[in-house]
Amino acid sequence: MNTGKKWGYLVVGAVMLLFIGLIYGWSIFRGPLNEIFTDWDKTQLTMPFTLSIIFFCVGGFAGGQMARRFNTRVIVLFSAVFVFAGFFLLSVVLDEQNPSGSLVALDVLYGVLVGFGVGCSYNGILSAVVPWFPGRTGLASGILMLGFGVGALVFASVVQVLTASMGLFSTFAVLGIAVAAALVIGSFILKKPDAPPPPKPDASAENSGAAQQSEKKDYSLGEMLRTSVFWIFFLWNVAVCAGGLLVIGSAAQIADTFGAIATLGLIVTVFNGFGRPINGILFDKLGRMKTLYIDNVFMLAGGLSLLAGAITNSAAFIFVGLPLIGISYGGSPALMSATIAKFFGPKHYSVNFAAGTFNIAPAAIIGPIIAARLQESSGGSYNTTFIMLIVLAIVAIVLNTALTAAAKRANIE
Repeated sequence: MNTGKKWGYLVVGAVMLLFIGLIYGWSIFRGPLNEIFTDWDKTQLTMPFTLSIIFFCVGGFAGGQMARRFNTRVIVLFSAVFVFAGFFLLSVVLDEQNPSGSLVALDVLYGVLVGFGVGCSYNGILSAVVPWFPGRTGLASGILMLGFGVGALVFASVVQVLTASMGLFSTFAVLGIAVAAALVIGSFILKKPDAPPPPKPDASAENSGAAQQSEKKDYSLGEMLRTSVFWIFFLWNVAVCAGGLLVIGSAAQIADTFGAIATLGLIVTVFNGFGRPINGILFDKLGRMKTLYIDNVFMLAGGLSLLAGAITNSAAFIFVGLPLIGISYGGSPALMSATIAKFFGPKHYSVNFAAGTFNIAPAAIIGPIIAARLQESSGGSYNTTFIMLIVLAIVAIVLNTALTAAAKRANIE
């Protein structure tokens, strides 16, 4: 395997994911949209992002299915059409004189088309690059996820400058061209590694039950979904993501409430990004079980620190707690990619990984809803939110223990 080539693919993949990571920067567009369409309420302004997350999952699954018949270039070019169409058409159809029609257009074009296209390309890129690193899937996944995680942060200032100079609607057109161009160029560079040749028959191995047991099984999607291992790990990711979303979406407001700088919300984004390669490297060094425990320790320590900050009204505890939550939350997608590859093999990785990414859908609904309900019932206090975060961290620790037992029983670990 060409070492220089595979690292080049990793860099290209990370850059492509950085561009499509812009989808997580919905807050960049939310303010300018609210200034134009002043009658839209919070729910209406949140719906395009919620839809984009749902269709991101759908697109990822579609990309996984396409990988069975098409190469990476076809999948990424196909997704580029959706991303370009979504962003570019927004620049054409949004009309401040027609707020109701514009809202529908935003839901369909950003929520459905862009979300679907990003999910499809996300799966295609990871499915092409991760197999180049069979012994370092954690590192590769982490670096790729870093690109995706910091995309919104990198483009935040760019969008602000473009919006100020040419208006929001024209900015959507520029973004559509830029993201599509990055995907098109990258699609002509990336390729999957050739499948390894089948092992030569070995009479002694064929007659050895122990040798047959040691062979790594490649699980199809149906086989994977019939294992308890997958569903326990899926629930682990839901708990971690829901816990992170309890606070990450309101990081700036939390920081401001307790006297820390409001821009701490951006610091959380940075730690969210770097939590991905950190957890990926730990995965390669320490293995799945220990790394998942470490990720949950970050989450539990972050929750305890935030609760201590809320009780004592101390900005210092808040300053410590929020980055810890960012690291934990950022670890989830990298660990999902690496664990799916390790548990269920590389042959059906693209579609199996796509099924795993559906964890973000219930987490994106559960986390914000719980956070909103807890704040409403507590009169705006964050204490119960941080307690729920601690509870979810403990649940995740229990699930990791159950996952280890299930993997040993199934001889998957």
